Amino acid sequence: MERMNREQFYAAMAGLDEDRLRKALWMLYWRSAGPVRQRIEAELAPEPAKPRTRETGSEVDPDAVLDQAQQFVALARAGSYLAGDRRVSPKERTRWRFTFRRLVADARQALQADDIRPGVTAATAMIDLACEVHDYDYFRSEDPVEAAGVVVSDEVGVLWQRMRDVNGFPAFAAAAARQFVRWEAPYGWTRGGYGRVSEKETTLTTVLTRMLPVPDAWTTFTTCYLTALDEAATTPARHLASWRSTEYGLAHRARAMAGWHALLLDRFAGTDDEQLLDRIGTSAGLGGPELTFFQAQLAHRRGDNDTARRLVHDALAKLPGHDGFIRFAQDLGALCHPGPDGSPRNGPR
Repeated sequence: MERMNREQFYAAMAGLDEDRLRKALWMLYWRSAGPVRQRIEAELAPEPAKPRTRETGSEVDPDAVLDQAQQFVALARAGSYLAGDRRVSPKERTRWRFTFRRLVADARQALQADDIRPGVTAATAMIDLACEVHDYDYFRSEDPVEAAGVVVSDEVGVLWQRMRDVNGFPAFAAAAARQFVRWEAPYGWTRGGYGRVSEKETTLTTVLTRMLPVPDAWTTFTTCYLTALDEAATTPARHLASWRSTEYGLAHRARAMAGWHALLLDRFAGTDDEQLLDRIGTSAGLGGPELTFFQAQLAHRRGDNDTARRLVHDALAKLPGHDGFIRFAQDLGALCHPGPDGSPRNGPR
């Protein structure tokens, strides 16, 4: 009999009552080899209560939370939660998602302390890890972020709000811009893109725009964003697999930031701050067809449609099926009749 996938298995289980589920689990436990029984026993064991100490404005010890978060991240990156490392017990390897979830919650609590620095560092470390597990297998899970139940955009929102409230907007903008460049993921941080966690996610662009209430805030943050892009130009994104090329990394970043760039086009085109858009269009921290498309849009805003047509044609040559590129090209008359496969063919009429 062909093995069921996860969705088929869950669908088959949906019709079982509690007694039949217990019977099925008992049969699996009794007939399985030792490692499988250990994993089942670990799942059945009650989660140990975490120690809490009272600090002013916080229910946890921020320094202890920081130490635990940094240790957890270091062990995960070292592969200790996969197997073969005595620093992590077999039971803890099966319960990694509870530890992940607890440390995220503790970091959120640590942010409420009078000194937010340990909480900021702990929260940043956990969010970095949540971004990395999209491409890296640190845990035995098909979708680590979904399994841990961590809504990354919510955690970033809490972190950024606290940083702005305590440190003031200029300091927040400088720090958050670097994080924004590193963390933004327009399609979310879960691998599958579906499930309870995925349904709760939003883009960091949406989170950020809620924190920019006045025009000066947009200008200040965008200036910090451009500085962060310059810094990122020579720094590979840690959450991307090491075999990815630098060219891929630049294109990936431009794709991730496309929604943010569209907002900046609407806000700054034709204003005294339009030079910020020129800096985006020539940034060494971006690349690929999305950057070319941004340049095409900027040329169109300035009435230079010949340049816009040429640039969108170049973008479509690399991503011929991109709906946004195709619509823009059609509006400019940069597409001709459909090709043999029915898709629009690039070039003048």
